[in-house]
Amino acid sequence: MTRPSKFEGTIGKTIADSEAWFDEPPHPGADAPNVVLVLLDDTGFAQFGCYGSDIDTPNIDRLAASGAQFTNFHVTPLCSPTRAALLTGRSQHAVGMRAVSNFRTGFPNQLGHISNHAATVAEVLRSEGYATYCVGKWHLAPMEQCSAAGPFDQWPLGRGFDRFYGFLEGETDQFHPDLVCDNHPIEPPAGPEDGYHVSEDMIDQLLKMIGDSMGVRPDRPFFAYVPFGATHAPHQAPEEYLDKYRGRYDEGWDVVRQRWYERQLALGVIPPDTKLAPRNPGVEPWETLPENQKQVAARLQEAFAAFLDHTDDQIGRLVEGLDQLGALDNTIFVVLADNGASQEGGPFGVMHEMKFFNGIFDDGDAMIDQLDNIGGPHSHTNYPWGWAQCGNSPFKWYKQNTHEGGVHVPMIVHAPSHIPADTHGLRDQFVNVSDIVPTIYDLVGITPPETYNGVEQLPVTGHSFAPVLTTPAADAANRLQYFEMAGSRALVQIDDNGIAWKAVCKHTAGADYNTEPWELYRISDDWSECNDLAEEQPGKVAELIDLWWSEAERHGVLPLDERMIELFGARFRPNSPHPPDRRYLYRPPMSPMPGQASAAIGGKSFDLTARVTREPGQAGVIYATGTENSGISFFVQGDRFVVDYNAFGEHTVLTSTVAVPAGDAVLTAKLRRRDGRAGEMTLLVNGAEAGSVALPLFMRMVSSVGPSVGYDHGSAVSEYYSSPFAFDGTLHEVEIQLLSRQDAEAQDAEAAAEMSRQ
Repeated sequence: MTRPSKFEGTIGKTIADSEAWFDEPPHPGADAPNVVLVLLDDTGFAQFGCYGSDIDTPNIDRLAASGAQFTNFHVTPLCSPTRAALLTGRSQHAVGMRAVSNFRTGFPNQLGHISNHAATVAEVLRSEGYATYCVGKWHLAPMEQCSAAGPFDQWPLGRGFDRFYGFLEGETDQFHPDLVCDNHPIEPPAGPEDGYHVSEDMIDQLLKMIGDSMGVRPDRPFFAYVPFGATHAPHQAPEEYLDKYRGRYDEGWDVVRQRWYERQLALGVIPPDTKLAPRNPGVEPWETLPENQKQVAARLQEAFAAFLDHTDDQIGRLVEGLDQLGALDNTIFVVLADNGASQEGGPFGVMHEMKFFNGIFDDGDAMIDQLDNIGGPHSHTNYPWGWAQCGNSPFKWYKQNTHEGGVHVPMIVHAPSHIPADTHGLRDQFVNVSDIVPTIYDLVGITPPETYNGVEQLPVTGHSFAPVLTTPAADAANRLQYFEMAGSRALVQIDDNGIAWKAVCKHTAGADYNTEPWELYRISDDWSECNDLAEEQPGKVAELIDLWWSEAERHGVLPLDERMIELFGARFRPNSPHPPDRRYLYRPPMSPMPGQASAAIGGKSFDLTARVTREPGQAGVIYATGTENSGISFFVQGDRFVVDYNAFGEHTVLTSTVAVPAGDAVLTAKLRRRDGRAGEMTLLVNGAEAGSVALPLFMRMVSSVGPSVGYDHGSAVSEYYSSPFAFDGTLHEVEIQLLSRQDAEAQDAEAAAEMSRQ
């Protein structure tokens, strides 16, 4: 007779001479706090109201006023690395995430996922008895593994979360998101015409998860990770929020940045001797801009402000929900950003973010006729450099850079049970994102395991700042911190006299790492890196450079690797969903696919062939990728084969010159890339040519939304139908054959075509 593997009672012949035994599940203790980590995306140091801006963030501001507001908090320059360090308490390089999860390099510092040798805080807390939930953006699994085919081991449920509701990519349309519930794709429950926005949906789902847990198991604490899509592009918000900010930024970024900087000084979130850094290269004085460019730029900033304001209200809903459940007072509630404000809107900003990744920079004249669409469901916007630097006030540079503008962001800790009321307020100690999890372990009373699921664990290298929560004057625990991104490097050292130094090198692609110049700042009294001391103190520079290399060795940073965009095209290799012959065969029914798990048609010549059986009048989408902002849709309508090539709202529509016959038919679309940006499209019905047309712009990157087979997922690519416009005949299969071109231009296009979730 078999028995349980562990039983410590006794078994006699009858119950009278037997002793029962129950295996008690782990529990962190009756007083164990709940933990909530709220992460915003691409949010600069100045953009919360309590950090200087005029954007309305009353809910975040209240958390800061009744908790600890950190003014010297640092992260990595990019989203996935920050998330990896945040969830593990270790260096991002050590756990395999030097850059975004969209690619692997074959080196331990870029696995495309968090190493299994680094258990996440969700895995550790769940093993101690916590319920664990994640809602929002993941972006910590290899994107080619994020289709419904899996594998799922690096999805949230594979890394310690009991429940997940959100999206796996680096960005999504806020009105038409690519949603995943637990381990399967789902359709959004509503659309923008119903008042839907994904940030609201996230909080609805999380409050339900927490309510379910507390209703049935009130003894069990919870851990909730809430990584919003906000404020990453696309900047999208409900209309009433957009209306609220009309005209707010007509003065321009110079006036607004100066005002925010002065408010930062008044609030004390920057030291009184801090200078406002000069404009970054490419940021023009506002008064020199043409009128149309001013109008568009101001409206793009309004969209960002509305997006952040709306997100703040969702954070407020979460706080209120926890309070109503009686859980707020015993919750460690942390709000932070993953990196500084984004430079990916370029010098003018963009109406359609994918234009930036196609190398197209529209000025104000090109966007002025779309002014009223900015921020709504008919746009995919990001703001220009001038507003990004304003958001990073008082610093220079942006996301992706190791200067302060890329890595110095807001963080707030609200924890009534751990922060005495008489200590509420500012904290100016240096803290890094990898220090958060060790602090949580410290406050909860947990020692991270040396092995997890039989796998030896890397040491947790972050530093607990728990003493700072109760003692505002406590010393910083983290006194030596490296930074690295695509070859740009920096190191902060707090010396024995308490002086904080920073050495930083902004790497130029192709430059010699050993000879390119480093800058030196005494950031104790030069937060905005305005006074470069490198020439005055070459010995200090050399000392910090040596320390950087030592830390790089210790944390697995090496080899230095400046590659980013070109790695997005590195698809065709073993253990990949991409066939060596570049032939993809799709048979419905299928779930929507992420771009990196499907045929990469952006920038490349290809043939799409569909085999269908239909009756006269039957119609619908055969294959569609993208959204109403940019995409390609292949469909049957009016008994004709139609392709709508939507290049950022400029539609090239080709309708077959012959009817699609009833019964069996083979429909083929041949898309060819020509010289420069041009292309050509030809249709065939049962092998006979049925029309062709030139494409003025052959997109090398189509969209941040992947394809769907047999219907159009999300917003409609074409204006000729409404989504989903499912094919109501029989769609037997869709074959996509990518054609190989070996010239350098085509290879560059293939690489750039993968950059959509950066």
